[in-house]
Amino acid sequence: MEKKLTEQELSQLQTLNKDFNNAKSQLGDLTLQKHGLCLKVERIKGEFQALESSLTDKYGKDAVINLETGAIKDKEVVTENK
Repeated sequence: MEKKLTEQELSQLQTLNKDFNNAKSQLGDLTLQKHGLCLKVERIKGEFQALESSLTDKYGKDAVINLETGAIKDKEVVTENK
């Protein structure tokens, strides 16, 4: 005689298997999204460095730029009092 799961056992097993496969698929999707975001960050960093280099050439290496206002001033020199 062939043994068989009960309908409840089969249904529970199928549901858990489906949930497991869905979770694995979502994890794969998240991994792809993370990879895409990492590439985007690297691209932005490269663009930032290129602009920073251009602004350094134009305004000098000691220029400090306020990112909110765009104001440019020279870097403050800190001297120690002894």
